[in-house]
Amino acid sequence: MKSPVMNQIGTVFVPVSDVEKARDWYCSILGVEPQGEIQFGHIYVLPMQGTGAVLDSKIYREGEASKVPLFHFNAEDINTAHSFIKEKGAAHQSDIQHDHYFTFQDPDGNTLMVCKC
Repeated sequence: MKSPVMNQIGTVFVPVSDVEKARDWYCSILGVEPQGEIQFGHIYVLPMQGTGAVLDSKIYREGEASKVPLFHFNAEDINTAHSFIKEKGAAHQSDIQHDHYFTFQDPDGNTLMVCKC
């Protein structure tokens, strides 16, 4: 039987404590203007290309932030991206590893990654 589950990721959910602050922070690091509204008082769909990302304050639990990267953002120039994220004040930013990627934390402590594409 052919699987009814498609071989693609539709969206990734990110637990955040304050959906408005998270929307502004994520839009800032992505260089996009917020689009659309916060839905149901706790969900914001980031304006993304490709796989989507949803910020959700209803699934946030204090002290349960991911210590491993939830996902990675692509960057053509990893050095410029590293400097940019540092300027944004991201917490616990690693050095660039293997000239290919680095990790950092969002304001809620979720670990994210940027990879050279």
